[in-house]
Amino acid sequence: MTVTIRPVEPRDNAGVEALIRTCLIEFGANHAGTAWADPDLDRYSEVYSAPNSCYWVAVDADDTVVGGVGIGPLPGTPGVCELQKMYCLPQTRGTGVAHRLMRLALSFAAQHYDRCYLETLSNMTAAQRFYEKYGFCRVAQPPASTPHFACDVRYLKDLREEKKVQTP
Repeated sequence: MTVTIRPVEPRDNAGVEALIRTCLIEFGANHAGTAWADPDLDRYSEVYSAPNSCYWVAVDADDTVVGGVGIGPLPGTPGVCELQKMYCLPQTRGTGVAHRLMRLALSFAAQHYDRCYLETLSNMTAAQRFYEKYGFCRVAQPPASTPHFACDVRYLKDLREEKKVQTP
């Protein structure tokens, strides 16, 4: 599968929403307290144009959004960002696309933040193993309140090591 990864554009908004909703339905997370209820699902190109934020899409040869990931500030927590809305369609899983998205997101995050937070659901066990491979450590409490009260698994990663690797 040939996939191109690039920052989200206005033409991707509907595709990003479809990606997220498809994955949430797959995991039974199509309800309040998850990204399902986020009011901005259809306007990521605008939301992620804010400073120190970015959302990347993985698109196939037909320019269909098949994966995505975002980095944005975690409100009320200076120096902490959130890895947001990381999803890949089933046909994309196992192809390396998620790894490419994660490396890009963490590289960007390390340029702007000291720590990276994420939240997920307990039934997303493959995602949890994936996050742990990238050095995310499970935490009991979030560093700040988020609207995703149904997300019952939380992770935090120290990005200062990432910064050392990137410094020449």
